[in-house]
Amino acid sequence: MLEIKQFEFGPFGTNTYVVHDGRQVLLIDPACYVEYEQQQLFRYIEDLRLKLGDFQLTILATHGHLDHLWGAPWACEQWHTSVLMHEADIPFAKAMQAQYDLFGVRAEAKPFPMDPITNEQSPIANTSILHTPGHTPGSICLYWPEEKVLLSGDTLFCMGYGRTDLPGGNMGQLIQSLEQLFALPGDVHVYPGHGEDTTIGAERR
Repeated sequence: MLEIKQFEFGPFGTNTYVVHDGRQVLLIDPACYVEYEQQQLFRYIEDLRLKLGDFQLTILATHGHLDHLWGAPWACEQWHTSVLMHEADIPFAKAMQAQYDLFGVRAEAKPFPMDPITNEQSPIANTSILHTPGHTPGSICLYWPEEKVLLSGDTLFCMGYGRTDLPGGNMGQLIQSLEQLFALPGDVHVYPGHGEDTTIGAERR
């Protein structure tokens, strides 16, 4: 059975999730922006290590925007791993300084290791990785059919959906991606990249 812990981090109120099935642990969208947030996340994950025993942490990004990756350099160094994301968004993440400049962030973007992800590399058993472009070319959602859980990144929100006015955004693709998600069962629980959780049924109305 999945356990999901949600944190809200950073100046954009981005949701970071830690998901585990009792054996494997997945850190999704490391948005921890300041040291206090990093330490909060570190304590939770290391408490899990005491509870579950040693494990290999997998870090995954639902897309390559800066607010979902504030803490990626720190997390990669802390747990000696790379960030998995869709190959179409790796160029966004590698050009992080351009994103900082676009949003007026007065800081120097730090590089971090990243690798493309496919369904064959799903970090937790029975995970489906859904490619849902529109917000960005490489936006993905994580879906656990047996658990009826969807982590939707910035594709679908409670009473909303991701913006398409940033570089790489495409409204036509986003509409198709939303149609793909709305085809899921109505009782699927949705954990978005920002804001409150919801269900597919509530968002289809």
